[in-house]
Amino acid sequence: MNLYLVQHAEAKREEEDPARPLTERGWTDIRKVAAFLEAHPLPPLRTIFHSGKTRAEQTAEVLAGVLKPSEGCHATDGLEPLADPAIWLERVNAASEDLMLVGHLPHLDRLSARLLSGGTIGEGLIAFRMGGVVCLQREGAAWRLRWMIVPELL
Repeated sequence: MNLYLVQHAEAKREEEDPARPLTERGWTDIRKVAAFLEAHPLPPLRTIFHSGKTRAEQTAEVLAGVLKPSEGCHATDGLEPLADPAIWLERVNAASEDLMLVGHLPHLDRLSARLLSGGTIGEGLIAFRMGGVVCLQREGAAWRLRWMIVPELL
């Protein structure tokens, strides 16, 4: 099973726009990543989950445009910046099909560190980048980092 963790693309500062939509650079970056994924297709996804915040929703919608998940993309709980990673630890460990989560730091950092370390490390194993995609793969009960795509490499 693959778990794709996506940090939302660059967003406007709250002072500039409280809704925090993507900046022009954010749109450009996530479109580059989406084009790369279109040229190098992932296995089919059922749904792309996002936090419901504008920046995460916009990022998820761009990715859904090329990945075409059969049930689209949907807001869900537990992906907010300060959400407890235990919510998604339980869900991904119980999942049998690939998942994509579009969210925020520090949540993605904490979730990935706990998956990769078996719960012994709280954060700081992956250097997430805005608009980047990290693929973790479950092999038996263990999770491994499989690959990472960041906009600045494309």
